Amino acid sequence: MPDQPQTAASLKRSVLYMPGSNPRAMEKARTLAADALILDLEDAVAPDAKEAARAQVCAALETGFGKRDVVVRINALESEWGERDLLETAAAKPDAILLPKVSSARDVHRVEERLAHVPEAATVAIWAMIETPKAVLDVHGIAAAGGRLSCLVLGTNDLVKELGARHTPDRGNLLYILGQTVLAARVHGLAVIDGVHNDIADSEGFHFACDQARSFGFDGKTVIHPSQIDPCNAAFAPSPEEIAAAQKIVAAFALPENRNKGAIKLEGWMVERLHAAAAEKTLALAAAIAAR
Repeated sequence: MPDQPQTAASLKRSVLYMPGSNPRAMEKARTLAADALILDLEDAVAPDAKEAARAQVCAALETGFGKRDVVVRINALESEWGERDLLETAAAKPDAILLPKVSSARDVHRVEERLAHVPEAATVAIWAMIETPKAVLDVHGIAAAGGRLSCLVLGTNDLVKELGARHTPDRGNLLYILGQTVLAARVHGLAVIDGVHNDIADSEGFHFACDQARSFGFDGKTVIHPSQIDPCNAAFAPSPEEIAAAQKIVAAFALPENRNKGAIKLEGWMVERLHAAAAEKTLALAAAIAAR
């Protein structure tokens, strides 16, 4: 998890892509249990619908989406729509702007510079897509960009395409990329979100991908259909057993005789302060989920 405290609004277990060209879908999103929403102006919107979609997303942002992060994925700045996407949607005050096709920290800095000239965007964060080979090779540099950057989002579909690779059930060909992305995010205190699972009907494969991503350390996963939200939320939430174990560890270190100890014996296990810190994060995540 990122270093900042978890709150109900900052949860990112399930991050749902919604096409910005579909007002009805965005309206429905207000009733869904996704932790965060990405209103998409890029891949999900045809070229001749880009302008209308931008206007619809700005209008939707004015209405709000409740206690959750709402993010707008703009078109690349180099595209004919990117500059207006950035300035107009940022002025509508989403929680973050998601940058596609990021290849270096300079891409993040360019957006940061532009946002500085949008008074309404003072609190708007930046999320960065890691979806090209170049981004993977410089993921640690991108994560170090600083400023408003708060989250990395893995774009596995684009990566597979750019690599000339294939989607495999175990994602074995992407394991290096998964690991490096999480490492870069953690070094720099960022949240990190896994890519999508394309086969909506493949519940078994989706469960596997969620469990795999959580095991790597991802905070959550991007999803493309409402049916994926509940299993995704469950996969990235601490289980009752994990919560109970965390409570025991925190309580044990809180005992007067243990307060100054770096390690203690608990139910036959050697438990260190680092385990207590992890347990506190688990309980904070559970509390944030309960607050939703």
